[in-house]
Amino acid sequence: MKQEQQVKHEIRPWSLVEKSFQPGEYCLNATLFSLGNGYIGLRGAFEEGYDPEPFSDGCYLNGVYASEPISYGESAYGYARNNQRMLTVPDGKSIHIWIDGERFSIAEGELINYERHLDMSAGITQRKLTWRSPHGKTIELIVQRIVSLSEKHLFVLKLEITPLDFDGEVRLQSCLDGDLAQADRSDDPRLASPIDQGDIEWLENTADGDYLALPLSVKSSSFYVSSAALHHCESNVEYSSANLHSEDCVSTEYRFDARRNTPIRLTKYVAYFAEQNAAPIEASQLRSYLQRCASRSYTEHAESQRVEMQKFWEESDIQVDGNDALQQGIRFNLFHLFQSLGRDGRTNIAAKGLSGDGYDGHYFWDTEIYVLPFFLYTQPQLARGLLEYRHSILDAARSRARELAIHKGALFPWRTIGGEECSAYYPAGTAQYHINADIAYAVRHYSRVTGDTEFLRDKGAEVVIEGARMWMEIGHFNPRRNNQFCINEVTGPDEYTALVDNNFYTNLMARAHLEYAAEVFQWLQSFDPEACRILSKRIQLAPEEPASWARAAETMYLPYDQSLGIHPQDDGFLDKPVWGFAETPEEKYPLLLHYHPLVIYRHQVCKQADVVLGLLLQSSEFSAAQKRRDFDFYEPLTTHDSTLSACIHSIIASEVGYPDKALRYFQQVARMDLDNHHNNTQHGIHTACMGGTWMCMVQGFAGMRLHGNELNFNPYVPEGMDGYRFRLQFRGRTLALDIDRSKASYTLVSGEPISLHHGEHVVLLSTPGQGQTFQMALMEEVS
Repeated sequence: MKQEQQVKHEIRPWSLVEKSFQPGEYCLNATLFSLGNGYIGLRGAFEEGYDPEPFSDGCYLNGVYASEPISYGESAYGYARNNQRMLTVPDGKSIHIWIDGERFSIAEGELINYERHLDMSAGITQRKLTWRSPHGKTIELIVQRIVSLSEKHLFVLKLEITPLDFDGEVRLQSCLDGDLAQADRSDDPRLASPIDQGDIEWLENTADGDYLALPLSVKSSSFYVSSAALHHCESNVEYSSANLHSEDCVSTEYRFDARRNTPIRLTKYVAYFAEQNAAPIEASQLRSYLQRCASRSYTEHAESQRVEMQKFWEESDIQVDGNDALQQGIRFNLFHLFQSLGRDGRTNIAAKGLSGDGYDGHYFWDTEIYVLPFFLYTQPQLARGLLEYRHSILDAARSRARELAIHKGALFPWRTIGGEECSAYYPAGTAQYHINADIAYAVRHYSRVTGDTEFLRDKGAEVVIEGARMWMEIGHFNPRRNNQFCINEVTGPDEYTALVDNNFYTNLMARAHLEYAAEVFQWLQSFDPEACRILSKRIQLAPEEPASWARAAETMYLPYDQSLGIHPQDDGFLDKPVWGFAETPEEKYPLLLHYHPLVIYRHQVCKQADVVLGLLLQSSEFSAAQKRRDFDFYEPLTTHDSTLSACIHSIIASEVGYPDKALRYFQQVARMDLDNHHNNTQHGIHTACMGGTWMCMVQGFAGMRLHGNELNFNPYVPEGMDGYRFRLQFRGRTLALDIDRSKASYTLVSGEPISLHHGEHVVLLSTPGQGQTFQMALMEEVS
């Protein structure tokens, strides 16, 4: 149903290679070759510049934003008031090059050869090219980049330029450029909007020899951003330097008396610090930080990067046999997740990561449902940080609840950076109350996988309980449905259906949330009575509230149609006509860009998995036959216009006996961004879909489910591969799984003894190094 645009990169399991310059795909490759460390995000735009689109360039700091009032033609009480937009910070990679007075640009002269390489095993990009100027002078240029995983505030680049057929002047102008790159205005709700330049105040800058500093403040959000650069030159030729500066740009210009076949090397160390509602880093501290970083060569920083990446891959890699295209896609996705994730408990992971400013850099429910599982089972300490972020914005969530006449508890924002609701379109934003249940689900998932009682006591319990109180105010015991608990005027995950009564997913997840809140309160009373007393007093929890949560959960209404044997998505879904799929041309997808929402809302059509997602998250609640009936009903109604959809359909297809469909969906998921399946990767990656890649492999093909506190597996190998291997962290243990067409092997790598299930078989692993192997049953397509 979608036009797909594929960019040809070589299929290599550990790398992404652009073998020849693709000017028409420059913006897309700026996304694909982006680097990050969870704090700094650096798009893969060229140092010397090449800007066919305003959004091609960009450097971002996770959690740093500008705020501005949302403009409504017609406003109403309780509408979101302000939007927060991820800030594009001064460009520290900018290096302009002149060859005997001719400015180097790939757009001019002759590009003799070119190759760009992303090494995912090392976390490094390299661009190497040979270029001849319009006047016939030829250079070789090599540029390498690292966004440091061991130094949160640092990125390093090394530029090497060699004259191949001339002696003459080579001039390098290295800048901190505050001419902030940003997108134009668009009607596409997935894209970013420009930031008011009047919101930026440039503070006193510095251009002192090899050192540059360009501080700024953001008036609307009270951020101070300090950016600085320090240079180191290596060359056997004479050179001079001078400084240039304006209000929003500082630079050091180097003039080399270049000689044929004699390389000139410039290493640039760039640092970013940001503070909100606090004094910025002292100028002397900033300079000292860079001096310390510059005491290590680029090669030393590259080796540290390689070590950090090796640790990541040892814990997190999924190895696939017999399909290099899928292997490349899996590793590309996991690599980008790792470099996009906030690591400090105060930041999160944006829908576009740190690779672009699409969706204004907002955090969504994507984190808890699609991204967190990967980190939870591979690097649980990072998963904890994501949940700590939710606790850090709990006060803002309480304030938002009061604005919506919810007198107790909290309502988490649908999209935000700093905690304030930023969704201007409430039918597909604020009305998605299920985000509270999604967060509670993630807390429960984290607690079961890690056994981290400290987090649950100190932060998790408060998040779960405050979120649960909301349901008691927006829902009610409906006498017209035998006093079952109903929830009206909500929107589920499917954004092609809005403001409905009793959305199946919302009610299902609310039920689980309310049950868990009652369970957590009871646990806290027993585990730490004093902590329970303090929390109850602070949030003014009435003694009867936990019992009311349990009653609401027990009587929760879940729509079900006896004649069809399926769960309607909501009370009115089956009363609508089916969308005219046969009459809708391919170019009219995604529907949201070509039809008014009211046109879409009045039809049976799904943007993404809704009921089907509920079947996965509450898997033990439903039989395989029920899941198959629901899947069969909703699959033909789903456009997958959201990148969050195909992964869920792949997982359920695996479970209900459709391995061919599971593989077909997974092939889209694994290479969603590499092949630009949705034609918008130029604006940034899709982190939820990337998390879905891991879910498809582990929960889909390996069939992993967590029942209670026990892992269950039901693995198979789809036709598109010969086998796969991965590791999991579970309650302090490391497990290794090795699946091929003939057998499935489970090994305890480290930790205490563990019991798990392979299908109907109990697997007991008692000592590190011990494993068990089972013969594989064939999976056949269900007709």
